[in-house]
Amino acid sequence: MVTLKEVIETNKMVEEQTLDVRTITIGISLLECIDSDLKKVNENVYNRITTVAKDLDKVAKEIERDYGIPIVNRRISVTPIALIGGAACKKPEDFVTLAHTLDKAAEAVGANLIGGYSALVSKGMTTADEMLIRSIPQALCETERVCSSVNLASTKTGINMDAVRLMGDILLQVADRSKDRDSVDCMKLVVFCNAPDDNPFMAGAFHGVTEADAIINVGVSGPGVVKKALEKVRGENFEVLCETIKKTAFKVTRVGQLVAQEASKRLGIPFGIIDLSLAPTPAIGDSVADILCEIGLEYAGAPGTTAALAMLNDQVKKGGVMASSYVGGLSGAFIPVSEDQGMINSVEAGAITLEKLEAMTCVCSVGLDMIAIPGDTPATTISGMIADEMALGMVNQKTTAARLIPVIGKTVGDTVEFGGLFGYAPIMPVNKFSCADFVNREGRIPAPIHSFKN
Repeated sequence: MVTLKEVIETNKMVEEQTLDVRTITIGISLLECIDSDLKKVNENVYNRITTVAKDLDKVAKEIERDYGIPIVNRRISVTPIALIGGAACKKPEDFVTLAHTLDKAAEAVGANLIGGYSALVSKGMTTADEMLIRSIPQALCETERVCSSVNLASTKTGINMDAVRLMGDILLQVADRSKDRDSVDCMKLVVFCNAPDDNPFMAGAFHGVTEADAIINVGVSGPGVVKKALEKVRGENFEVLCETIKKTAFKVTRVGQLVAQEASKRLGIPFGIIDLSLAPTPAIGDSVADILCEIGLEYAGAPGTTAALAMLNDQVKKGGVMASSYVGGLSGAFIPVSEDQGMINSVEAGAITLEKLEAMTCVCSVGLDMIAIPGDTPATTISGMIADEMALGMVNQKTTAARLIPVIGKTVGDTVEFGGLFGYAPIMPVNKFSCADFVNREGRIPAPIHSFKN
């Protein structure tokens, strides 16, 4: 039973504290679409998506109207396309036709983004995997809604360094193809270690092969709500601080649970998970960095930042799992630079560096996210940065990711404007020393000893 007090409290969170449901994401299995004929695969994929997700936008609008809760995005995730196109695609350009089909299907049903132009290569690459990866620059350049992700490592299998090396080159190709738009297409590409099968957030969403035919995953975000709650306990001890974060996360998750259940019922698709992520936006008061400052830091990046972020992430997850039996995805705190005004301020003040961000990714939900770097950064250096992030995830048995944006034609001291939810970002300096001889070794880094648990 929802009480009047809870209704009033939720209304305040929405109207005054920028609470929103960031996305309703329908995960759709495309395994039944596999065929040896490329034209048939494209037809099957389009028909499958437009049939399952035909009411996504309508239902999201109905829930917004009925409950007064903003639902910012409608999204779709699909089975990794490297698996779906493997039998029919003979060259990278064949995979690009599937990217166009995904784009058209997403547009037809009113989805903002569609994820799953993906390959899972943590131990090795099939011919299809490599073709899909090599097709990514063209696919992202020629589509609007398609997002791509590649899982390069896992705790169980180690790090596929051949794929890591390739992704450094691919990222620069994506940057170059969209250089007239400040390399913006790089925002639609992310690499993972231990990628989750049920993540509703882009660019990393895909529908895992262990998932049902179709599923509803909801991502809810409320940095502003947490910040407002912490203002009321300023100066209190850590017990009070942690309890406040946990209770606030519980309330935010309950809002997501309500939306997920309603979406599931109205769409006739089973409910999967709630992803409670403190995912910031450029809006004032919607910042994870501001939460860290409210906890007691002058700027995000000051000494103590990693400890404060670890505590925040843990309490958010504890509150979430008490509010819903099915919390998953990437739940916790995100630390993107361009999407968080507080993080941008920290970079501009010199309080935070790439090395500090890397340390923070040991305890946050994802990794190096929306980081703009000089466009002349060598591919091997980018691969080295990716390898470092993969190692953190592999050894710590957690999901880590890298969404780097080498902005062609810009360097340290410049800023890049992405617009909308993506905001703007200062170009961050990158370590100038070479790792080429390390990155150019062939093979994979083995899984850590603690991964052997059978």
